[in-house]
Amino acid sequence: MKFVFYTHSLISDWNHGNAHFLRGIMRDLIRRGHQAVALEPLESWSRNNLVQDQGAAALNDFATQFPELDAEIYDAGFSHETALADADVVIVHEWTDPAIVAEIGRIRASGNAFTLLFHDTHHRAVSSAGDIAGLNLAEYDGILAFGETLRQRYLKAGWGSTVFTWHEAADDTLFRPIPEAHKTGDLIWVGNWGDDERSAEIVEFLVEPAKALQLKTLVHGVRYPDHAKKSLKDANITFGGWIANAKVPFAFAQHRVTVHIPRRPYVQNLPGIPTIRPFEALACAIPLVSAPWDDTEHLFRPGKDYLTARDGVEMTARLREVLSDADLAQSLASSGRETVLARHTCRHRVDELLTILAHCGTHRVIRKIVSQEAAE
Repeated sequence: MKFVFYTHSLISDWNHGNAHFLRGIMRDLIRRGHQAVALEPLESWSRNNLVQDQGAAALNDFATQFPELDAEIYDAGFSHETALADADVVIVHEWTDPAIVAEIGRIRASGNAFTLLFHDTHHRAVSSAGDIAGLNLAEYDGILAFGETLRQRYLKAGWGSTVFTWHEAADDTLFRPIPEAHKTGDLIWVGNWGDDERSAEIVEFLVEPAKALQLKTLVHGVRYPDHAKKSLKDANITFGGWIANAKVPFAFAQHRVTVHIPRRPYVQNLPGIPTIRPFEALACAIPLVSAPWDDTEHLFRPGKDYLTARDGVEMTARLREVLSDADLAQSLASSGRETVLARHTCRHRVDELLTILAHCGTHRVIRKIVSQEAAE
């Protein structure tokens, strides 16, 4: 089948975690013999910021790292109808321009046989509900929400009647242990500052514990204001700026422990959604200590796959335990990776997607799924 993904950007992962997930999904679809194409707008905030931050050469890294992936850029004169003429499945991400969201719906309604899905991986459904409520999703066959609480939000608001939970996951062909890497530091955190949604939490659960324990700490991310960078420097934390997601596994392998610091909108309004970083960290078998979040869907095994800390004092204690107890560190690393490999890889999500398509897909798509299953 031919899958077309409308994404904010596949080329750039600058402050854009959805690119991580879609790259993994597309790679798995291609490995199974499907076609997968991503369409992204000419004016992409993420891609523009990547070029401004790192230079145009950073765009070439995508083609080098992911040669099998096809990302096409569209502008105002682009013919979406032509691009979708031979598509079997079209998946539109929620950061897509509302006018494009509506246009694709009109193309679907005009008799095209592709299955049309809307994909939401953000907290705007609660933090900026008007943006989602204003979208025209009437012609969409289904909605993919990256957590059960978000799915319930769609149903309660009447934004769709066919809504599925489709969590993010790790591309385990990329996110894996690298045992030959030499340890160069103690603690690493890969995460963006971003909109003051976790500013206080970063200080409490990262900066202060690292300072108290005098850990050799590295932070990668973007959108850090000057005062945040000063806070890191005062704690003797190295700020590494942006890092390409494909290079994160090696960075993890060079450190002994990492942390998860969820954004406040998820903790308060969308419990059960960890976002993609914990999946990727656990896939790399690095011990993880998490700030508070409620795993309402039982995705992981708290206390076995990772440790939790209710506040900065507990985070300091948990980090000390992991760094001083090799057996505990190894147990966490092994258990976390075990859970990801059993339940949370992009292969699992493609399996789930095909099941969803068998439920809400067009007759043409369902026939192709049945034929493929029979052939296997």
